[in-house]
Amino acid sequence: MMEPVFRVGEGVFPVAFLMGLVFLIPLLIAWAMIWKGWALWIAARQGSKPWFIVLLLINTVGILEILYIFYFSKKKHSVMPVDDNNTKPASL
Repeated sequence: MMEPVFRVGEGVFPVAFLMGLVFLIPLLIAWAMIWKGWALWIAARQGSKPWFIVLLLINTVGILEILYIFYFSKKKHSVMPVDDNNTKPASL
């Protein structure tokens, strides 16, 4: 009779390794949620709908969110100058 190929605690994934993953997953979730919340808040405050949608739908465990916060949200967008001298006269 053949013995089972995988026994608990032996083989490719020892029990200690699997137990380590059990504690790592909640930490990764918390890490990703903090960065995602911050990045979504910045995108919403800046009125960037495309970035908001991308950040909301794509999960990169905080990598895209960190890039957005520290790189893409800091880029200066070209703004048309405002002519303050061209004001409408007050109604009488």
